[in-house]
Amino acid sequence: MAARILIVDDDPIQRRLLEEAVKRFGHEAVTADGGEAGLAMLAAARGDFQLMILDLVMPDLDGMAVLERLAKGGETLPVIVQTSRGSIDTVVGAMRAGAFDFIVKPVNHERLAVSIQNALKVTALEGEIRRARRPATSGLGFRDIITKSPEMARVLRLGERAATSGIPILIEGESGVGKELVARAIQNASERRTKPFVTVNCGAIPENLVQSTLFGHEKGAFTGAVDRHTGKFQEAHTGTLFLDEVGELPLEVQVQLLRAIQEGEIEPVGARRSQKVDFRLISATNRRLLDMVKEGRFREDLYYRLNVYPIFVPPLRDRREDIPLLVEHFVSRFAAEEGKRRIAGIRPDAVAMLSAFNWPGNIRQLENAVFRAVILCDGGELTVDEFPQIAAQTGHVSAIRRVEGADAPPPAEPVVVETASPPAAVSDAGLIGVAVAASDHRDPAPFGFMRSLADDGHVRPLTEIEEEMIRLAIDHYGGRMAEVARRLGIGRSTLYRKLKEYGLATGDDEAGVAAE
Repeated sequence: MAARILIVDDDPIQRRLLEEAVKRFGHEAVTADGGEAGLAMLAAARGDFQLMILDLVMPDLDGMAVLERLAKGGETLPVIVQTSRGSIDTVVGAMRAGAFDFIVKPVNHERLAVSIQNALKVTALEGEIRRARRPATSGLGFRDIITKSPEMARVLRLGERAATSGIPILIEGESGVGKELVARAIQNASERRTKPFVTVNCGAIPENLVQSTLFGHEKGAFTGAVDRHTGKFQEAHTGTLFLDEVGELPLEVQVQLLRAIQEGEIEPVGARRSQKVDFRLISATNRRLLDMVKEGRFREDLYYRLNVYPIFVPPLRDRREDIPLLVEHFVSRFAAEEGKRRIAGIRPDAVAMLSAFNWPGNIRQLENAVFRAVILCDGGELTVDEFPQIAAQTGHVSAIRRVEGADAPPPAEPVVVETASPPAAVSDAGLIGVAVAASDHRDPAPFGFMRSLADDGHVRPLTEIEEEMIRLAIDHYGGRMAEVARRLGIGRSTLYRKLKEYGLATGDDEAGVAAE
């Protein structure tokens, strides 16, 4: 994976050599001509560098002093130090000061490449360990959400502003876009960050248990209630209650939810009195609640109580610039978790294929695809071959080769079936002229390979697939309609009728339909 590397050296020739070497390794290089300049760049970057290559002997502020300042400031950036003085004392001193590795001038490029690769791998592993442990302590914040898209930047700004108050929030967006991630970031940026964060998936609770799950029940309140049960509202007391898929709540429970929001109190099932609760409410839905209100499936008064501060999280297909970042993150994470440290990244053509896919399941689907790819990978990089389903659905050349045979070369270009002037005669063998217009798809699949998904990421309509199959069969069997009908498993009269329905019939076909 490409990294941003800071090179700190007072020698301009040495800086230039290191810069060229780093770029040749596939990384981005930024240079500083001294210790003070390097520290200033590091502070301005705010975590944008993944590695530093530091010269130990410099006039203004030497490398050992830079290492000391980094340690005092709590900076965890790995540092590879270099010097022409390769004594044991120098090596020991640099390592004790916090250096990751040590190289001696003149720098051997192979040695430098290995050192950089090792440093980046260790950094990625440590980062995933810190991320895994963080929920138990400080929790996830807005800076942990991986994005560089303007749409998501707006979402984060709205979340940061909402975190400073107790205003009810409604997060809208498709399944898998990260609505709960945004909710947790809001909680951890608020005054309630040290308090409970209770998540309830409203669509996963059996209808007869929704009331008891949310509000609790007393012992003996109903058959099977052998103990007193604390509801989710009580668990979230002083903290945040996150109601995921709130549109799935039954109407009778919506009334009680409205009272809980308005009065700040709940009534457990079987209780003699209501109980006060202090909670911050964040709701989420993948449906349009306003449409459900119009259909009478969601209370209008509750809708306006929940929709005080709406936040819309865009789908992944509308922020494709985030896909490479997310892929790199998931590769590092799963490689660390699954003990596959040899996996250093993913090939550019695989990233391009993933970026071109529409991801109807959004980030959750992307995460699962990368997880599977890491498990399948036996090499040092993920390739297109580790994503067979995505390759098949995008019509990638690797999928075509699997269909046609591993040794068969890919077609030079998609085949478009078109007959400008159909033959006039119809023989006993069933030959007939059919004008087949070019497909209007912007990205036609190669001949014999049909796409199951449309450009918007959803499955294509059956009528569209049927029309394409008829076009393909007519071309494949040279316009022999008897053979086309037999291979498609339909009668000739049905075939002629469908040709007319799809606008594929010529004058001769009209005559064929009349004759039938």
